[in-house]
Amino acid sequence: MRIRDNRLYFGDHFAGDLAREFGTPLYVYEEEVLRARCRELKNLLKRPNCAVNYSMKANSNVALLEIVRNEGLRVDTMSPGEIFLAMEAGYRPEEILFIGNNVSKAEMSYAIDRGVLVSVDSISQLEYFGQLKPGGEVVVRINPNIGDGHSAKVITAGRVKFGTPRDQLPELKRVAARYDVSIIGINMHIGSLFLTPHNYLAAVEHLLEIAEGFDHLRLIDFGGGLGVPYRHTQEERFPLAEFAKEFEAVLSAWEEETGNKKVKFIIEPGRYPVAECGTLLGTVHSIKENFGTVFVGTDLGFNVLIRPELYGAYHEVIVCNNAESRDLVEVSVCGNICESGDLVAEARLLPDISLDDTLAVLDAGAYGFSMSSNYNMRLRPAEVLLQRDGTLRVIREREDLSYLLANQRYGTGETAGTSPAGGKGEARGEAKGKGAKS
Repeated sequence: MRIRDNRLYFGDHFAGDLAREFGTPLYVYEEEVLRARCRELKNLLKRPNCAVNYSMKANSNVALLEIVRNEGLRVDTMSPGEIFLAMEAGYRPEEILFIGNNVSKAEMSYAIDRGVLVSVDSISQLEYFGQLKPGGEVVVRINPNIGDGHSAKVITAGRVKFGTPRDQLPELKRVAARYDVSIIGINMHIGSLFLTPHNYLAAVEHLLEIAEGFDHLRLIDFGGGLGVPYRHTQEERFPLAEFAKEFEAVLSAWEEETGNKKVKFIIEPGRYPVAECGTLLGTVHSIKENFGTVFVGTDLGFNVLIRPELYGAYHEVIVCNNAESRDLVEVSVCGNICESGDLVAEARLLPDISLDDTLAVLDAGAYGFSMSSNYNMRLRPAEVLLQRDGTLRVIREREDLSYLLANQRYGTGETAGTSPAGGKGEARGEAKGKGAKS
């Protein structure tokens, strides 16, 4: 992505042209950026016993997963659906870790039956595992009581639902012994989107201390959460080089102190690899002033990108055909969802905007499409990939109206399964349209 002649481009493709060709809303991903971020993580530590698991809940598009796998990252999953997609992307069972939360026996069995290593995060979940696979091997999620993140809603350690506190570990070990289950790994996660490593490193040291209370550990997973600077002019990048130096020192000291140099160390970032490779394009359909506030109405509802509404998250917004103008006006960019909180950017200074302009929401590759929905019966958007050779490829077709009926059963007799508008055929024909190329 670059700005040239006051306009936003992806390679040689003007963003406005992409909006017209594929329709909006539209997610655009850049392969080169994704590969670069994967390589930064893969090369973080120069040691053979350190692996990177991509936490695919951030973005589970199979085409992107194939790239992540090609770059040498393994994968972290938390549902049968994610396991299914990971395998579709070519991951082997031994390259997948299933870190479920409050999962059913059926979901746990799905992982077990496919040879995927399972992490449980409570004594009761270990009971499930022991009943399903007595004599098996398992990983246990620990709650280190050290949390960090950009919002209270994404802090995953402390007084939250995740993991097993340290004082419950004796009982957990007794349950494991009852089922002859071997605890071969421990893992943690402290939260999402932190830009300094202090709390993370403190939690690493805490988990390593806990690890000394387990025999026969083969892996220690420290979780992810490394952030990216969404506020481009106000935030510094996560200091990878500084972090790597301190992280290596902590791991080496533990190995020397314990004499254990066989355990595999894992980190599991999700946001860091994919956030900056993704941009969301939308179209301006309304401009109005209500009681002193100028609202720029777009098709970028929170069904497409929920982070601003859910977390109060910040994303940079660019007017694609007027990207560098210094003549700014304060506006609030909103979507087309029937909620007052449907705001992409509130009280933001942006260049002049006109009807039918294309807007770009930056750093939308993580927790964008993966958290999208059909709320208000809006259709989920298409996704396209700017490949390394500069060409574009559709990696997800835009939904059409037939998706809204795909799993519904309604009506009686001859009308069963048809819609008042004339049935599934009409629904499909009415809305296939742009962004459905393959």
